[in-house]
Amino acid sequence: MLEIGSLVDGKYKILNKVGQGGMSVVYMAINEKANKTWAVKEVRKDGVLNFEAVKQGLVAETNILKKLSHPNLPSIIDVIDTEDSFIIIMDYVQGNSLNKALEEYGAQPQEYVIEWAKQLCDVLGYLHSRQPPIIYRDMKPANIMLKPDGNVTLIDFGTAREFKEKNLADTTCLGTVGYAAPEQFGGMGQTDARTDIYCLGATLYHLVTGCNPSEPPYEMKPIREINPSLSSGLERIILKCTQRNPEDRYQSAAELMYALDHYKEIDEDYKKKQKRKLAKFIVPTALAVVFAVAGFALSRVAAQQATDTYRDILYEASKTADYGEKVALYGEAIAVPDKAGEKDAYLALIQTYKNNDSRFSVEEANQLTKYIKSNKAALQADPANYTEICFETGKLYWYYYDYGDGTDNQVTRAKSAVEWFQDVLDNAPEGYANLNMARVYVNIGSFYRDITTDITEASDKGKYKPFFDNIRELLDTVATDENESEIVRLELLELSRSALQQYATKFKGDGISQTDMMQMYDQVERTVTGISATADTTEHKKEATVSLLADTKKAIETAYATKGSRHDG
Repeated sequence: MLEIGSLVDGKYKILNKVGQGGMSVVYMAINEKANKTWAVKEVRKDGVLNFEAVKQGLVAETNILKKLSHPNLPSIIDVIDTEDSFIIIMDYVQGNSLNKALEEYGAQPQEYVIEWAKQLCDVLGYLHSRQPPIIYRDMKPANIMLKPDGNVTLIDFGTAREFKEKNLADTTCLGTVGYAAPEQFGGMGQTDARTDIYCLGATLYHLVTGCNPSEPPYEMKPIREINPSLSSGLERIILKCTQRNPEDRYQSAAELMYALDHYKEIDEDYKKKQKRKLAKFIVPTALAVVFAVAGFALSRVAAQQATDTYRDILYEASKTADYGEKVALYGEAIAVPDKAGEKDAYLALIQTYKNNDSRFSVEEANQLTKYIKSNKAALQADPANYTEICFETGKLYWYYYDYGDGTDNQVTRAKSAVEWFQDVLDNAPEGYANLNMARVYVNIGSFYRDITTDITEASDKGKYKPFFDNIRELLDTVATDENESEIVRLELLELSRSALQQYATKFKGDGISQTDMMQMYDQVERTVTGISATADTTEHKKEATVSLLADTKKAIETAYATKGSRHDG
């Protein structure tokens, strides 16, 4: 196995192990010169029977991936054949597999599954359009990575093959029982695009029901027998995908994509609702009937068109790599009639600001604020949506705001974030998960906003202990969370370190013991040194904090070595 800290091919530094399968181990590595993170897949020769046969499969997999370029597929960067192992360098895909999501949370929300299905249809359509077509053959939740931005990536091309028109059947029968189409196990001809349609259907079945088709009793019941609340339209789609005879399935990924885009229109409940709505418009006179029906039809069409337009714009924005185009498209989505109260475009825009250059500029802040405040009434109609947008906006200000004067003032960022977290407290529905975190952010931001005035008016007594306790809570819940971004964690650690140094004497005066302060200091030191920064920006932030740790410790020691009043400092 590769050692943590070792260099592969003189340029890929191994950071940590991220996964292990039957034949391979996957590591996260960084090319320090390029400042880029990669995944390193190692197959050791001494750990595999008939290594040459396995190697042939790996070579076939890499040869396929090298030819491909799609936003929902990983890229192969390098292949290294050493004396001891076969190593593949590829894109590092952040996130967890959908299989992990199923294990932790069970059946997934129908709306999410449909969106993921559309992305996978796009991938399959791309693969099937290659010359020759590429048949993936192993679609299942374990091979689909869900990234932090909500998009999916299809991984593991170990069973993929190029379609050979003259072949009567596959030379090798591969796939995962339960997800694999009947033809993958021989006797029904060669696998083709419709094979992948079956595998995707079985995957959708697992995702919306939580029932694994690869486990006993190895069957797929109609999904509404398991969960009656699911769409009958989606049920029909999954049933058609998983027909035994390929001729009875959707014949292409494009055909399936169309069905997914219009699943509500084949939903029996949806049809009944439309009939009920129509009935309300029936009026006594024939003329009135004509006008009512016409008006309804027009409004229904307009509403559906708005939904389709909104969805299309979001999809287009998710696919483009151009920052300006992305931002403009999300603005267009927000402006779609009757869609200003939907949260997806706002949250995607927030994520885009973060991803662009790890900063949130004044211009971006003005843009986002305008969108939210001009549509506040529509957003507040759904408190859950509005609360989530406010919480994420607050974090955006707190950790990323750059007001353009060349300084890096955490205090200003915290004060700017207060109003958004306060909106969370004012609008959060019962049971909102981040309510306490929002309260902590408000308390800290308000402290920074008010403390100068409090000191001037000699009324700062008792202000520092709550401030200390709130920082400690953020440290315990956010700074140590390895799922949080490096920037968020490092910014919070620096804020904590700075507070310890600046207010050591004030903390002492408000009854904070030296032991408590040193415990917080030790937590900051331990956490910041344990972060493996993967970008220049975060590396500089880490170095800056580490360089000031000694001064911080000295400030604490000095505070408790000095006798003085409660307000010394």
